[in-house]
Formats: sequence, structure tokens, C-alpha cells
Amino acid sequence: MIMYSDIVIDHFMSPRNAHTMPDADAEGSVGDPSCGDCLVIYIKVKDDRIHDISYLVFGCCGAIASSSMTSELAKGKTLEEALAITEDDVVLALGGLPESKIHCSLMGVGALRKAIGNYYEQAQRKEIIHETSYTR
Repeated sequence: MIMYSDIVIDHFMSPRNAHTMPDADAEGSVGDPSCGDCLVIYIKVKDDRIHDISYLVFGCCGAIASSSMTSELAKGKTLEEALAITEDDVVLALGGLPESKIHCSLMGVGALRKAIGNYYEQAQRKEIIHETSYTR
């Protein structure tokens, strides 16, 4: 039998920030083919900070709780601070995860990093387009 901490159960039963974000500035998605879990994280950025964050997750208790905690840890952080969030940070904030569910914490951090990378790529494209329009 898998035992979860009270914090994991709380985030599983009442996930924070779980919804789509049609007007997101960027998104990142990951999946774990070995267990079928998948996660999409959406971010809105204002003044280089994650102003808002949400996600959609399909998975087990650990995947849902890890996604919820990742969103809580990242919200309000600068992009640089959010990139520094590790899987260990998520597991520690959840009060631990069973060894067989540690891989779930990888999804949240991976999707967050992809969303931030996607944001930077879009910002770079906009900058290139902006520069190109001035050189004509």
C-alpha cells in the first residue's frame, strides 16, 4: 500500500491552480509513457515574474499533488527563480513522496522549465520581428 503525506493528500483532493489558461503567454508539456501521466503548465509573465500559473494534469495522486505544488512554488517568482526550482524542492514541500512516485515530481518541474523556455523563445522571436521591421 502506498502511503502519502497529509500535504500530498491535501494537494490531491484540492489541487491549486488547476485550470486552462487560454490567454497564457507560454506553455510547456511533458508526459511519462511508462505510467500514462501527462501535464501541461501555462504561465502568464509580468515584469519578468510568473504573474499567474495553471495546469492540466492527467495522472495519479502523486502527479496531481506534484503539479499543484509546483504551481504554488513558482507563482510570484522571477523566471530565473522558477527555473531554479528542483524536483527535490517539490518533494520536500509535499512532505515527501513514496519512492515509486518520485518520478511524478519530475513532470511538474519539467513542464515548468519547458513553459519558461517557450516564453523566452517567443520573446526572442518578437524581438527579431521587431528589429527586422526597423531595418527595412
